[in-house]
Amino acid sequence: MFRQIKEDIACVKARDPAATSIMQILFLYPGLKAVRSHRKANFFYRHGFKFIARWISQRCSRKTGIEIHPAAQIGKRFFIDHGTGVVIGETTIIGDDVLLYQGVTLGGTGKETGKRHPTLGNGVMVGTGAKVLGNVTIGDNTKIAAGAVVINDVPANSTAAGIPAKTIKRNGERIYDDLDWIHIPDPVQQEIDRLEAEIEELKKLQEKGEEK
Repeated sequence: MFRQIKEDIACVKARDPAATSIMQILFLYPGLKAVRSHRKANFFYRHGFKFIARWISQRCSRKTGIEIHPAAQIGKRFFIDHGTGVVIGETTIIGDDVLLYQGVTLGGTGKETGKRHPTLGNGVMVGTGAKVLGNVTIGDNTKIAAGAVVINDVPANSTAAGIPAKTIKRNGERIYDDLDWIHIPDPVQQEIDRLEAEIEELKKLQEKGEEK
C-alpha cells in the first residue's frame, strides 16, 4: 500500500507542473483521493461486500466530484487531473499510466449489456470534456482530444478528435485532415434547431386545419 501511494504521488508530480510538494499532492489533490478511495472500494467489491464498496464510492463522489464505480478495473499510475465531473462506469477497464482531465465520461450507450463501458490501453490520455461511450477499445498511447465523443474503437498510437471522433493521426502521421476546427457541431444546438423546425411544422399544420 505504501509503495502504491508513493508511486501515485510520483505520477502526479511528474505530470502536473503546478504540484509544488508531496504534502500538497497527498492532501489537496481530488484525483489522487478518488484513486485511493477506488482501490479500497474495489477491494470490498471483489470480496463480495458490494454495499460497503458503493458507500465508499458515493462518499468519495460527494467529496471530490469524481464518480468511479467500484467494479471498474484500473491499472497503475492512474492520474485524474483536476477531476471535477469525471464519471467511470462499472465495466470500464483502464491500463497503466492513463491520464484523464476534468469532465471526462467513460460511460455506456444504454444499448449494450454485459461489457458496456470502454477499455483504455496503457498510456492513454483523454482530454477535457471528452466522452468515450460503449464497449469500445482505445489502443495504447492514444490521445483523445478535448470535447471528442468516441463511439468506435481507436487504434494504438493514434489521436482521435471530433463529434463523432475520427482518427486524425496515427504513428505520428496525419491521416485525416477534413475536420473544421472552427465550426465544430454543437449537439445541443442541433437538437434545439430540430425542435424549432418541428414546432414550425406543427404551426403550419394547425394553420391549415383552421383554414378548413
